[in-house]
Amino acid sequence: FIGTGNPSPQMDDTTRPGDNLYTVSLVALDINTGKLKWYYQQVPHDRWGYDVASPPVLFNIVKDGKTIKAVGQASKLGWFYIHDRITGELLIRSDAFIKQENLFARPDEDGERIVPGTLGASSWSPVAYHPGLQAVYIAGIYQPSLFYSRKLIPEPGKPWESYTFFRQAEEDDWGVFSAISVNTGKLLWQKKIDDPMVGGVLATAGNLVFTGEGNGYFDAFDAVTGKILWRYKSDYGVNAPPVTYAVNGKQYIAVAAGGNRIFGYPTGDELLVFSLE
Repeated sequence: FIGTGNPSPQMDDTTRPGDNLYTVSLVALDINTGKLKWYYQQVPHDRWGYDVASPPVLFNIVKDGKTIKAVGQASKLGWFYIHDRITGELLIRSDAFIKQENLFARPDEDGERIVPGTLGASSWSPVAYHPGLQAVYIAGIYQPSLFYSRKLIPEPGKPWESYTFFRQAEEDDWGVFSAISVNTGKLLWQKKIDDPMVGGVLATAGNLVFTGEGNGYFDAFDAVTGKILWRYKSDYGVNAPPVTYAVNGKQYIAVAAGGNRIFGYPTGDELLVFSLE
C-alpha cells in the first residue's frame, strides 16, 4: 500500500486536463507481480499539494457486526480515510481532524486563503494505531496558505497560460493532536500544540501515546483521555517518529531529536532514550 504524489506541474493545471490518474491516490499493488489491485484518488486534478504523504497503516475494524481487514491513511485534506484493504472500498471518512476552510477553492490573482495549506493537515508523520482502544493518533497541522494564479501569454516553447504559486498566510499556526475511533471515524479527543506537528506518533499497550514537538518537547499523553502525563525538553526539535523496544524485559522509548529546517525548528543531532517503569 503506497501513497502517490502530485501531478506536474504541481499547482498550475493548464497543461494537464482530466483527473490526472493515479496522482494523490492510495494505491494497492500485488507484492509478487507489482500489478495494480485497486486505487482511491483522494483529490482528482489536484492543485493544492495534497499528495498522500503519511504512511498507510493496517488494522482490523468492526462494521455492521463484521470484522474487516482495513487500511487507513491520514490525508493532507484533514480526513482519515479507512478502506477495505482487499477491495479498496471506502468504509469510513473520519471527522475532520483539522478545521477545513475554503477547501478546493481555485487559486486567483488576489490569493485564495485555504486551510489546510500546502503543508497539509498531516504531512510525512506516521500515525499510531492502538488495537486495544481501536483508535488512531494523528499529528496534525493548522497553517493557512494563500494560493495565487497569474495569467501568461502563451508562445512557442512556452505553452502555459498561467502560473500558480502559494505562500504561507501571515497569521498564527499551530499543531493539533487527535485521537480518532477506527470503528466510527469519530473524534475521541484533540489537543492544541504550540507549533505545527511533524514527526510521528507511538502508542503503547500501557495506554500511553508519545509524540514530539518542534520546540523540543517530547510528550507522553494518556491514550484514553488525551491528558499530558509527562514531558522532556530537548535543545532540538523532536521531529521524528518514536520507537519502542525491550531489552531483558525492560521497555524503552527512543526518538531522534534533529529538528527541521523547513519548519524553522532548531536543528541538532541527538538520540533520546527513556525507560518505562
